[in-house]
Amino acid sequence: MRLSFKAGLTAFALLLFAANAAAAECRADRVDLRQSGAQVSFTVEIADYPEERARGLMFRESLPQFSGMLFIYEVPQTASFWMRNTLIPLDLLFLDARGVVQHIHENAIPLDETAIPGGDDILAVLEINGGLSAILGLRPGAQMKHPAFGSDAVWSCGR
Repeated sequence: MRLSFKAGLTAFALLLFAANAAAAECRADRVDLRQSGAQVSFTVEIADYPEERARGLMFRESLPQFSGMLFIYEVPQTASFWMRNTLIPLDLLFLDARGVVQHIHENAIPLDETAIPGGDDILAVLEINGGLSAILGLRPGAQMKHPAFGSDAVWSCGR
């Protein structure tokens, strides 16, 4: 099977990130995701205050590959997003308090104000470039490592 240049480059980058992530320490500006033996890291901006969560990635014209924004709530809750004033397509990964992906909304449509429900008992939401979760094979059940998920996390910073 022939891969396009972009797909080949993405696969190569995934391998590099997986190799580096295994030895990297837990940091607030990075999340690690793992599933089915594969692992990938994203550099993230944190949105943990209401005004930061309200603005999110609005008005941005691009998002670097393997970067994203991590929305963190004080307590697990029902989460719903929209794409008002968001100019780029995004994948939204909704996570519970254990750091487990519960739902993925792929390729959210820029500027669309339709509600994107993420489910109940959501502690965090990761926004990444649209289509990237499918390229990486991410699906519900993937596990995230980040300091926001305490010692009860499935994949905690201490392990």
